[in-house]
Amino acid sequence: MTRGARPYGIIENVVTHPDYRQQGLGTQVLHYALALAWQQHCYKVMLLSGSKREETLHFYEKAGFKR
Repeated sequence: MTRGARPYGIIENVVTHPDYRQQGLGTQVLHYALALAWQQHCYKVMLLSGSKREETLHFYEKAGFKR
């Protein structure tokens, strides 16, 4: 067993309704999900997205994720 059999988190495809974008809601959701993962002693959290849109990737990077 690696990492002492600790869990890991996966976040997939964060989507905010167009009417509510640019208000920080998606970032708040990501930060909340990360906080929950750390509370559960996850050793890592991975973000999965099929998007190739530069603005989407920038959003994830701004929230602390790396490509």
